[in-house]
Amino acid sequence: MAIPYNKRTHQCGELRAPQVGQKVRLAGWVDSYRDHGGMAFIDLRDYTGITQVRFNPEGNAAALELARSLRTEDVIVIEGTVVSRGTNINPRIPTGEIEVIGEALDLLSKAEPPPFEISDRTDASEELRLKHRYLDLRRPVMQRVFRMRHVIAKTIRDYFDANGFVEIETPFLTKSTPEGARDYLVPSRVRQGSFYALPQSPQIFKQLFMVAGFERYAQIVRCFRDEDLRADRQPEFTQLDMEMSFVQADDVMTMVEGCAKAIFRNALGIDVRTPLPRMTYQEAMDRFGIDRPDTRFGLELQDVTDLVRGVEFAPFKEAAASGGVVKCIVASGGEALTRKVTDGLTEEIKGIGGVGVPIVKVAAGDAGPAFSTGIAKHVEPLASAICTRTGAKPGDTIFFMPGAYDEVCKYLHHVRTRLAEILKLIPENRWDLLWVVDFPMMTYDPEEKRWFSTHHPFTAPMDEDIPLLDTEPNKARSKAYDLVLNGTEMAGGSIRIHQRDVQARVFNLLGISDEEAQLKFSFLLDGLKYGAPPHGGIAFGLDRWVMVLTKMPSLRDVVAFPKTQRAVCLLTGAPTPVAAKQLDELALISKAPPAI
Repeated sequence: MAIPYNKRTHQCGELRAPQVGQKVRLAGWVDSYRDHGGMAFIDLRDYTGITQVRFNPEGNAAALELARSLRTEDVIVIEGTVVSRGTNINPRIPTGEIEVIGEALDLLSKAEPPPFEISDRTDASEELRLKHRYLDLRRPVMQRVFRMRHVIAKTIRDYFDANGFVEIETPFLTKSTPEGARDYLVPSRVRQGSFYALPQSPQIFKQLFMVAGFERYAQIVRCFRDEDLRADRQPEFTQLDMEMSFVQADDVMTMVEGCAKAIFRNALGIDVRTPLPRMTYQEAMDRFGIDRPDTRFGLELQDVTDLVRGVEFAPFKEAAASGGVVKCIVASGGEALTRKVTDGLTEEIKGIGGVGVPIVKVAAGDAGPAFSTGIAKHVEPLASAICTRTGAKPGDTIFFMPGAYDEVCKYLHHVRTRLAEILKLIPENRWDLLWVVDFPMMTYDPEEKRWFSTHHPFTAPMDEDIPLLDTEPNKARSKAYDLVLNGTEMAGGSIRIHQRDVQARVFNLLGISDEEAQLKFSFLLDGLKYGAPPHGGIAFGLDRWVMVLTKMPSLRDVVAFPKTQRAVCLLTGAPTPVAAKQLDELALISKAPPAI
């Protein structure tokens, strides 16, 4: 008689010493098998873990014979009795103090040899893993990742529900209003020649929920961007969007801090101290060279422009004379910073558009600090002043960067990050959360010769900076805030513009005419005419939270069925051509050969 596999008594990872003597029924996959001296051993695996099952010669002969025929990834159900392993404990698994003496066995599904080992460690290429994603997801490490994802998503929903937020679905088929990344377009069959767009964000809809009077909205939603992919980018992704009425920035940040605290508590068992520290955009750029600083280690940028203004070293002299800056980073651990390492950093900077990294090494001189190697001869008279300013001491290496402020920040941020890796300064289990606030309202693109929104065009300016929009937009600050964790932007939000005239001024500054604004955003502009409350919100990527908290190297590792860097699904083969008949129904012509 077949064993009723739907009536398991335990999961494979649950059994411990208190269950010794109990009759149990387990089901799962064969993780490994061994045939020793007439006995057959099976490590049986499900999502909770592994239990060793032993089939003895003096037991059920048919079960023993079947057990000897099993291979990796066969699906079975067993019945047996839990016994102690005595002193033969396996410390590598939680169930290692017990095993089950198998008394009955059924084979539920025979498996072909998998193309790669179903284990935490695998040498299989990412391409092979994604092609057989259902097997990749069977690996214990992936099971842990996606159960962590479930915990994080549930925590978010429970938290916002407990705080009075309502979840309302926003449409997937909407209007194309491209700002930044490209839209994915969907042709309409019933209105030929017209297209829907898949949403890059439910931004406008959630603002309209505030106009509608819902006051508190939160949704875990799928979004789409047709952009070049990186390790932390996917064409379709999941994010939390929330919006609140009658709030200032502090109110939104406090609400999000509570959510972050709950995520860390439920997912990692870590207590995050709130309120979180805050840092202005300008301070972040000055000290770390980037608006998402990693504060787990030092190596901060320091300005020495005034000290080197008079030197004859051309790069320093030109930077100071042209209104640029000269900044530096002081790194200890001179023995690790060999000529090979510093030359390698110079080549890396050249590879991202810079001209190199001038350096000096600090030595102990007769009359105080002295410089050697690199550009020492150009700045030797300033050794004492530079070391006093920067705190450099003998044995340290100073990495300089002259040039325009933005470029200096970019290149020294790269140097800082690489030095932290080389010198092993990044703590493994430290979580530094902070807010970056007071972002510039506008960013000027000299190539396109126009202003762009630093965040998005619906972000409100600081009240006192509104007059600057007409005179000095580069000095106007926004009511925007980003949540940063260990150098990664985890969430971005702002107080929104709720006054139609201010929104129109911002559109005009961005080069969006009244006619274009009406064409693209009429439903928002019209909504603002009917009593829009002050409101603000935030969005954060669920995928990115899972990636960072599970320490996975790529976003593809935390998305169930991801796309490659070429936006291809290796499992299904999407995207694929479609039949000519489908194109005809949509009144479309493809430049590519039609599918057969």
